[in-house]
Amino acid sequence: MLYPLSRAALFKLEPETAHAVSLAAIARAGTIAPIRAALAAAFCVPDAEPVEAFGLRFSNRVGLAAGYDKDGEGWRGLATLGFGHVEIGTVTPLPQPGNPKPRVFRLVDRRSVINRMGFPGRGAAYVADQLRKPGPPGLVLGVNIGKQKATPLEDAARDYEQLMEVFAPLADYLAVNISSPNTPGLRQLQDPAFLGALLGRLADKQSDLADGSGIRVPVLVKLAPDLDADQVRTAVDVIVESGLDGIIATNTTISRDAVGGHPLAGEEGGLSGAALSEMSTRIVAAIAGHLDGALPIIGVGGIMSPEDARAKLDAGATLVQLYTGLIYEGPGLVKNILKAI
Repeated sequence: MLYPLSRAALFKLEPETAHAVSLAAIARAGTIAPIRAALAAAFCVPDAEPVEAFGLRFSNRVGLAAGYDKDGEGWRGLATLGFGHVEIGTVTPLPQPGNPKPRVFRLVDRRSVINRMGFPGRGAAYVADQLRKPGPPGLVLGVNIGKQKATPLEDAARDYEQLMEVFAPLADYLAVNISSPNTPGLRQLQDPAFLGALLGRLADKQSDLADGSGIRVPVLVKLAPDLDADQVRTAVDVIVESGLDGIIATNTTISRDAVGGHPLAGEEGGLSGAALSEMSTRIVAAIAGHLDGALPIIGVGGIMSPEDARAKLDAGATLVQLYTGLIYEGPGLVKNILKAI
């Protein structure tokens, strides 16, 4: 494959610039039929095993995690790389710039990344316009939603409800992001003091939207890998009691145990990639053990190889998602995983 050459060129660029270049290229490819067909022929696995989860049918078990296509500009092209689902976002109600740059750091020798992006994006209205355009058949589209940085925690439910109204008609599922480490205070929404009330409000909104449209759009909750055992059990119990549809495990970690001594370890933000793999898999297993089949799990965090994907599935995940693995291994990783699992 040509990706090692492409990666060498991209890694000469500042990480956000490299990301913008790659996203623009795949977005453009998604608009040109012959290129779409060529990419699909190279990367898709037509005989992959489909799977049912959250009331949806996925053509395969591998998806793209939120964070790559924040504004919904590239998902049609990304679908040609073999993904069974693509999750865009995180989307906030209004445009916001995110945190100051630089805010993305490659730990190349650890095949990991630290980011402190802070939900930069063009806002819900812009993303909704992108999603109204025709998409590829068979692709499950998720939208990851988050509160505005300026919104107080006690008002966070309002932001999520507003985003549910916008995206329930446009997405196959919604993912509630309460676990990014890069929006001040956001992870407090995982605490029992906030979580039950928040998810109760969102479950009510889900029901109201279903009554109005006749379609119940699944709502998933994305959790952090830094919760201890008691916090995991409590959060899982609240999610089950709310009646929402599933769990995404996990977001990035604030721990630096796996990259201790690295010159970039002191950078603030969430750590992803190979350094997160074992930690995330342990959380998936803990959640699955406590759920005992009550809800499906999407396993994400440090999937850099088919073996990493299999570990998440063996731990109890129904589906898996990639992001940092694409940066280091290239788009062929999706096909390699699907052929191995």
